Amino acid sequence: MAAADAAKNTVEQFTAASNVAFKEGVEKGLAAMNEMNSYSKKNMEAMVASATASAKGAEALGAQAMAFSKAVFDTQVTAAKSLAGAKSVQEVVELQTAFAKSALETYMSQFGAMSETVSSSVKESMKPLNERVTAVVEKFQAVR
Repeated sequence: MAAADAAKNTVEQFTAASNVAFKEGVEKGLAAMNEMNSYSKKNMEAMVASATASAKGAEALGAQAMAFSKAVFDTQVTAAKSLAGAKSVQEVVELQTAFAKSALETYMSQFGAMSETVSSSVKESMKPLNERVTAVVEKFQAVR
C-alpha cells in the first residue's frame, strides 16, 4: 500500500508540475503572439503612413509640373510674339538669345525645386518605416 501511495503521490506531483509548465508555456506563447500582432499592426500603420506621404509628394510634384508647364507655355507664346514682331535679323538673334538664357535659368530653378520636393517626399515617406525598423532593432537588442 505504501508503494501505491508513493506512486500515486509521484504521479500527482508530475501531473501538477506538467499542468503548471503547460499553462506557463501557453501564457508565454499567447503573450508572444499578442506582441507579434501589435508589431504587425504598427508595421501596417507605418506602411499606410508611408504610402500617404508618398502620395502627397507625388501630388505636390504633379502640381509643380503642371504650374511649370503652364508658365513655360505662356513664356513661349510671349517669346514667339516678340520674335514675330522683330524688325531685323539682329533683333531676332538678341530676342532668341535672351529667351534661351531665361528658359535655361527657369528650367534649372524648377529642376532644383522639384528635386527638393522629391527629396522631402522620400524623407517623409521613409520616416515611418525607419521608425518601425528602429523599434524592431531595439527590441532584438533588448532581448540579447
